[in-house]
Amino acid sequence: MKGEYSVPDGLYYTKEHEWVRVEENKCRVQSLGTVESVKAVADVYSPVSGEVVEVNDTLSDAPELVNKTPYSEGWITVIKPEDLKKDLPGLMRPEDYRSLLKEITEKK
Repeated sequence: MKGEYSVPDGLYYTKEHEWVRVEENKCRVQSLGTVESVKAVADVYSPVSGEVVEVNDTLSDAPELVNKTPYSEGWITVIKPEDLKKDLPGLMRPEDYRSLLKEITEKK
């Protein structure tokens, strides 16, 4: 339905609808790699720089989790960040991301 979306607090967001959760010395990310569908293959980039230290292997058997439970089971990778002080200012806080989503949905 138009205008309904979930934007949890405590995360950082991109204009491309990716998110980052900062956890101690690592970041859980819902992007990185390629996403395939029946219609297209799209590259997905990490919103933070660093080393991939974990991949969510569950998605191999259940890729629908990326859409069904993106903020819990649908994360894609864990990254050991290279320079969060440099990367985080380029990301949106939840209130800014909500404003972006509102703007997008009002255009439709």
